[in-house]
Amino acid sequence: MRPDRPQPRSGTRRPVAGGGGHVARKRFGQNFLVDHGVIDEIVRAIAPKPGEALVEIGPGLGALTNPVVERSEKLTVIELDRDLAARLRKRQELKVVESDVLKVDFAALAAEAGQKLRVIGNLPYNISSPILFHLLPVAEHVVDQHFMLQKEVVDRMVAQPGCKDYSRLSVMLQWRYDMACVVDVPPESFDPPPKVDSAVVRMTPWAQPEAVDVQVLEKMVAVAFSQRRKILRHTLGAWMAERGLEGGFDLQRRAEEVPVADYIALARRAAAG
Repeated sequence: MRPDRPQPRSGTRRPVAGGGGHVARKRFGQNFLVDHGVIDEIVRAIAPKPGEALVEIGPGLGALTNPVVERSEKLTVIELDRDLAARLRKRQELKVVESDVLKVDFAALAAEAGQKLRVIGNLPYNISSPILFHLLPVAEHVVDQHFMLQKEVVDRMVAQPGCKDYSRLSVMLQWRYDMACVVDVPPESFDPPPKVDSAVVRMTPWAQPEAVDVQVLEKMVAVAFSQRRKILRHTLGAWMAERGLEGGFDLQRRAEEVPVADYIALARRAAAG
């Protein structure tokens, strides 16, 4: 994610404020949260407590790590940057997993903790959607998730049918989570500041989600939103005909007009047939 301010030439990049000489690495999508008022608001939304199995993705320079661990006493952090991981290992209250988050087995972390996880983080915006989909299959092992993301991504996540932001991401995540935007975060809250607004979303897995073949749902929703300006008769209609799914679904709508429950019901019919 490119910062607002021009990057100095290689070898002369300015260290992050309060970062102990650390320089934000563009390839890791590093933009560090430095606004203490915003940090306090986010921590209040998370409300960490001792004894909980908290996991932070991308702790960076500890903007969230420090106030969270003050309240939780222990915290597992997942950090890809080896320099930051080495710095974090010096703290006894932290368990450091130095890894690409997309390779982390969250179910194994929950089994090791003996309880469900609470997952938090300021996610790298360049891979935020892959991280969300990586966590989707292990939602049963999670109490809740609080993530800072690009505001437009959060808008798509929580969007309702009939809204321009309602999308494939909305359907796939709302099937599994109850979601709400809990904090808005302006660019000046970061160093370096990004060119976009940010927001924190709370994602709480449904206790009893609708049983559905996720692969069927994902393929179907991808077809439906492939040409979102067209009515579904021109896109999803062919997909249904191939599977002998006649009737029971209004194809005179556009993809953005269909409630999540209707997509799930059609996916269940497709899987059963």
